Amino acid sequence: MYLTRLKNMDPWEWPEDAGGIFLQTLLDPKGSLEDRMLAAELGGDPVVMNDELAHALLQVAMNADEPEELRRQAIVSLGPALELADMEEIDCFDDSPISQHVFQAVQENLYSLFHDPNTPKNIRRSALEVSVRAESDWHHEAIEQAYSSNDAEWKLSAVFCMIYVQGFEEEILESLKSPEEMIHYHAVKAVGNWELEEAWEHISALALSPQTEKELRLTAIDALGTIQPEKSQPILERLTRDEDEDISGVAFEALGMAEGKLYYGIMGDEDDDDLEDDEDDREY
Repeated sequence: MYLTRLKNMDPWEWPEDAGGIFLQTLLDPKGSLEDRMLAAELGGDPVVMNDELAHALLQVAMNADEPEELRRQAIVSLGPALELADMEEIDCFDDSPISQHVFQAVQENLYSLFHDPNTPKNIRRSALEVSVRAESDWHHEAIEQAYSSNDAEWKLSAVFCMIYVQGFEEEILESLKSPEEMIHYHAVKAVGNWELEEAWEHISALALSPQTEKELRLTAIDALGTIQPEKSQPILERLTRDEDEDISGVAFEALGMAEGKLYYGIMGDEDDDDLEDDEDDREY
């Protein structure tokens, strides 16, 4: 009951001992699976994440005697900390929820889980999907292998990973044609993330159609903010007036992104012209 109450609160409203409660519940072998799953889920929030919680999540993830669903949740909960630590690595981890030592331990253990043939498939998939939040050299080959698999679940994992790892433009565009809803959805996200202009017609059609499933439509609208901003601008302006507040809100944010790209693109061109003029002046 207490964990459920915390789940229904915003993380910044949690009591100071929330992290300790998640830790204790997660590591309690006599606790119910439901409580331990919830503790693993909530313990991944950056508000409470620290080295001790990360170690506990790793301990559960690596333990073959733990229930598979709990191991997978523990892996997933390490994702936000891994991504934040990767972003802060350049700044000596000053604002990271975990230390450099723990960051490296998470990377190494996820690598081990993925490459161990005795690890259950879905745990290997989770290890790959989470580990790409901090890209490493081995990811490109792993994603290639997953994508070329005849296993639909591995292909889904591969396209998800393409949101985070560059170099898969052809595969992303191909995945936009997939009849599998989640593969299509992740491909749309990847298009927006890597600004693949070739997909503009597909993405704009999804964004404009009321028949598009809502979550997919919101993702497509968001992607329009980064691909071909000049062509996307009138569509986004129209969508900012949509009666659905979710659609109008995402469209407004995407419009700001598109206008920013246009502005800085123009400014960049002007700066380039100024540099050329300066070079011409120096020649004479």
